[in-house]
Amino acid sequence: MNKTKETFVFGFALFAGFFGAGNLILPPLLGFKSGPDWWIVSIGFMITTVIIPLLAIFAHAKLQGTMFDFGKKVSPLFSTIFCFVVYAIVIALPCPRTAAVTHEIAIAPNFETSAFLTSLVYFTLVFVFAFNRSQVLNLLGKYLTPIIVLILLAIIFVGVFSPVKEMNSSIFDAPLISGLLEGYQTYDAIAGLVTGGIVIVSINSFKTNLNFVEKKKMIAKSGIIAMTGLFIIYSGLIVIGAIYNKQFDSNISRTELLSALALKTLGDIGSTFLSVLVSLACFTTAVAIIVSIADFCKAYFNNYKNAYLVTTVGCCLVGIFVGQLDVNYIINLALPVLMFIYPICIVLILLNVIPEKWASKLVFRWVVFVAFIFSVPDFLGFVIPMENLETLKMIIPLANKNLGWVLPAILTFILVNIFESHNHQTKISPF
Repeated sequence: MNKTKETFVFGFALFAGFFGAGNLILPPLLGFKSGPDWWIVSIGFMITTVIIPLLAIFAHAKLQGTMFDFGKKVSPLFSTIFCFVVYAIVIALPCPRTAAVTHEIAIAPNFETSAFLTSLVYFTLVFVFAFNRSQVLNLLGKYLTPIIVLILLAIIFVGVFSPVKEMNSSIFDAPLISGLLEGYQTYDAIAGLVTGGIVIVSINSFKTNLNFVEKKKMIAKSGIIAMTGLFIIYSGLIVIGAIYNKQFDSNISRTELLSALALKTLGDIGSTFLSVLVSLACFTTAVAIIVSIADFCKAYFNNYKNAYLVTTVGCCLVGIFVGQLDVNYIINLALPVLMFIYPICIVLILLNVIPEKWASKLVFRWVVFVAFIFSVPDFLGFVIPMENLETLKMIIPLANKNLGWVLPAILTFILVNIFESHNHQTKISPF
C-alpha cells in the first residue's frame, strides 16, 4: 500500500474514532433551534468540533507521544492527574453514551428489549474488537467509515436539495456562542487528545521505516482528512435541521429529530439506514476510545502484560452500567464536567501547537492555572447556583456566556511572554 492510500486509511480510521453519538444527534437540533441563523451557529460549532480537534492532531504530530506529553510542561504530576481525569470522564460519559444512543435510535424502535440488554451486548462486542486491536485500524479505515459516510451523505443530500421551506426564527440570543458551547458536548477536543494517539501507535506498528518528519506529515494529513469529513457532515446535519424546523414539535428530543429527519428524507428505508448508521458510528467511537485508554494504561504501567486487558474489561463494565441510562440524562450530567475540563483541554492543545519560543514551561503553568481558576464559576453555576456567583460572572468578561476563562487566559499568555522576553533581554544586555 502506497503512502497516499495509507494516509487515507489512517484518516478514515481517525474520522470513525471521532464520529460517534454526539456527532450524530447534536448538529440537527442545533440547526433546528437556530433556523435562519444556522450559518452563525455553524461557525461556533466548527470552532470546537473541527478547528480545535484538528489542532490537537497537529500537536500529536509534533509530539508523537501520548496525551501525557500535552501537559508535561506544566509538571509530570499535573499531566498524570489530567490524563486520568480526562480518561475517567471519557469512560463515564461519552463512551457509555454511544450505547444509549444506539438503543434509543436503532434498537428500541424495532425490538422490545431493555436498555440494559442492549448495553450488555454492545460492550461485549466492543471488548472483542478492542482486545483484537491489530484489526481495528484496518476495519475502521477500509470498511466501516465508507459505509457511515455514504448513509449520512444520502440523508444530507436529499434534505439539502429538497425545496427550501419557511423556517422558524432562532431561539438563540448569541448563536455563535451557543454553537461553540454545544460543540463541547461532542467531546471532539477531548477526542483529539485521546484518539489521536491511536494513529501514532498504529503508524509505529505498521510503518517502522518512516522517520520522524514523515510520520509527522502522515499524522497531520490524516487529521485534515478526518476533520474535512466532520466539517461536511456537521454542516449538512445543521442545514437539514434548520430546513425542517417548522415540520416538528419544538420540544422534540435530539434522537427523535434525527430519526424524523431520516424518515422525511429517505422514507421508510431511511429508518433502517439510520439504525445501521447509528450502530456503526457509535460502535467505532466506543472501540477507538477504549483502545486509546488501554494503550495509555499499558504504557503508563510499564507494559505490564495484563494492563491492556484489565483496562479494556474495566471500561466495558462501566459502559454497560452507564450505557443503560437515558441519553438526555447523560448529556445533562456532562454539562458541569465539560465546563470544568474543556478550558484546560483547549489551552493545552493551543500551547502545544504554537512555536515553543512562545510556550515555555512558565507560560504553560500560568495559562493553565488561570484558565482553570476562571472556569470554576462556570462549573459551579451548573452544580450549585448561587446569587453571589451571578454577581461574580457579571464582573468577568464573557463569564455570563460560560466563557469567562478565555480573555484572562489570553491576557496571561501575553503578559508572561512579555515578562520572559524582558528578562531574557536583561540577561543578555552588556550594560
